[in-house]
Amino acid sequence: MASAVFILDLKGKVLISRNYRGDVNLAAVDRFMPILQELEEDGQTPTPVLSDKGVHYLYIRHNNVYLLALTRKNSNATSILLYLHKLAQVYTEYFKTLEEESIRDNFVLTYELLDEMMDFGFPQITETKILKEYITQEGFKLERTPVRPPNAVTNAVSWRSEGIRYRKNEVFLDVIESVNLMVSATGNVLRSEILGAVKMKCYLSGMPELRLGLNDKVLFESSGRATGKGKAIEMEDVKFHQCVKPLIWCEAMVEMHNNSRIEYMIKAKAQFKRRSTANNVQISIPVPDDADSPKFKTSIGTVTYVPEKSCCIWKIKQFQGAREFYMRAHFGLPSVRDEEPEIKRPPINVQFEIPYFTVSGIQVRYLKVVEKSGYQALPWVRYITRNGDYQLRMPDSNTSTSGGGSSVRMAPI
Repeated sequence: MASAVFILDLKGKVLISRNYRGDVNLAAVDRFMPILQELEEDGQTPTPVLSDKGVHYLYIRHNNVYLLALTRKNSNATSILLYLHKLAQVYTEYFKTLEEESIRDNFVLTYELLDEMMDFGFPQITETKILKEYITQEGFKLERTPVRPPNAVTNAVSWRSEGIRYRKNEVFLDVIESVNLMVSATGNVLRSEILGAVKMKCYLSGMPELRLGLNDKVLFESSGRATGKGKAIEMEDVKFHQCVKPLIWCEAMVEMHNNSRIEYMIKAKAQFKRRSTANNVQISIPVPDDADSPKFKTSIGTVTYVPEKSCCIWKIKQFQGAREFYMRAHFGLPSVRDEEPEIKRPPINVQFEIPYFTVSGIQVRYLKVVEKSGYQALPWVRYITRNGDYQLRMPDSNTSTSGGGSSVRMAPI
């Protein structure tokens, strides 16, 4: 959200200005060039976002002009900077080149484009093909067509060309959730969140309209549909009950023997339902940098020592829900070694992927494809849950972490 937009020459003189909100004194633009000069004199590289006396200056330079936006709000800087780049792109496509002279020669057209591309400080139409439906190059005047407003149906969009045809019309949806987890050395969950995305890949002819329905409680209530029938979920700021456990839980016991060898006992437990299976599970356990002579014993999968990363990796190809497995590792340490200092051990990292499963419970209720020719399209939906930043901190030597399960007694390998 921008309060005002300016186009300046290299000396800071205003060529074009548009005040959208009226909450910023336009005299604040006079401070822009002095701020830049002060930073350059101090040997600093100016950033694209500057602040002075409560006013934020967001700008880009294109040839011999500055495109500048002012705001007092805590606005999305990336959106405003992207808008300025799109503004420069549109002017370039209209004028062939964007510079001080082309701005002076096209004052009327420049203001018309500013009015169409932003409304009350919010970016609106930024695609040149659609803007040309409103503003013609010949007359430099605003032309509106109330009978046929330009939209996606006219094919006047930059992301899709005309004449696309497929022999088999299909659309694929991937509902992907990444789980971020941080567990303390004592087994307490410090951070747990889900980041979700719905990714689509289309093989559809023409310019169809797609309507996607989710089991979103807010969507159902706003459309007047009752939520009592079937499952519905809140799609924002989901908070889970404390009984909802991490998907893959790891318990670790570390035992040091006279600074000459170190042993690990790792228990991994799948805390999701038995009908689901995690694929390509990798559990990375950190070990001392000077460890050698590795020995491993595991109830499933394989274990590999990776000395360049100071860890061993336990790989389980398929980890069925409600199952638990054990891995025991033994490492030798240098014979000449000082007493072990207090070490902050890196955490255990877990990687996995669970198909046909979502933690949040989101479901695609329908995906309708509407195209003027009326062809039939096949929608496909796939659900995947995978790890994000999934870490469990390691305990100190001769201690163990516990997630409420039974303790593990160490035994020689």
